[in-house]
Amino acid sequence: MRIIRFAIPALAGLLLLVALVVKRSASTRDAFARAVAAADFPKGRGDELVVTEWDLMLLPVPAQRYLQFMGVVGRCRDWSFRAHMTGSFRTSPAQAWSEMEAWQYDNRLEIGRLFYLNVRLFGFLPVVGRDTYLRGEGRMLIRPLDLFAVDDVKGDEVEISELVTYLNDAILLAPSFLLGSETTWSAAGPDAFNVALTYAGHTVTAQVSLDERGAPRDFSTTDRFVRDPIDPKHELVRARWTTPIDGWQMVDGRPIPTSGRAVWHLPHGDFTYVAMRFDRNEIAFNVPGALVPYSQSCF
Repeated sequence: MRIIRFAIPALAGLLLLVALVVKRSASTRDAFARAVAAADFPKGRGDELVVTEWDLMLLPVPAQRYLQFMGVVGRCRDWSFRAHMTGSFRTSPAQAWSEMEAWQYDNRLEIGRLFYLNVRLFGFLPVVGRDTYLRGEGRMLIRPLDLFAVDDVKGDEVEISELVTYLNDAILLAPSFLLGSETTWSAAGPDAFNVALTYAGHTVTAQVSLDERGAPRDFSTTDRFVRDPIDPKHELVRARWTTPIDGWQMVDGRPIPTSGRAVWHLPHGDFTYVAMRFDRNEIAFNVPGALVPYSQSCF
């Protein structure tokens, strides 16, 4: 009887934890949608002028090849996008890969991004990561079960990291985001270009390497900061960050990456911490929020 008396509360607690895990995991998309709505990004159609060959003429030749491949000519400048990704994630080279799902929303009318990551540690325990860049302020937040914070980081390092990640988002998914006065371009050889983005008092730079078609093969920057998993101090340090792309697919007339990785290049070696696939059925351009229907037209 004593065993039963202790077993029943333990079983009830386990069932409650399982129910909470399922509930929290299922609500990640809804939490992301609420966060996009609460961010109160500007709403509107943005710049409705169609991009022409003339808009590209003053750019270096590799950048022109890239923008031609990405199909920006003949299309209005994009002002937002929403994307959904799945794949694997880990926090150190020694850690086993865990299943992950991510949602993100980027806006060009007021440069900003929201990125929600749900990682299933041990195959069932959801840990939610939130990267946000709003009105020039960056924040990285990690919450197990989305109940309490174990890491909440702000400051210049995060703002620089988030801005260069926005630049990465634009290069891979919405290149016409970068056809404004905030962006400068320069050649870096026949198959690469440098790109710099200035916003809210910070300038970030990256180099983009291209294949023979003009498709991005890799994005490389030193304007990101990381907590080195091998360093016992575990402090934020600047490190080279790359996002090699495995391939490209056409989605409603647009080139979209099929899959890619994110890699830290640290003193003790390279560390790939994300491998993700882009969901071709859950990508939307020029939308005012997270869950509104797909739209491409600017007319």
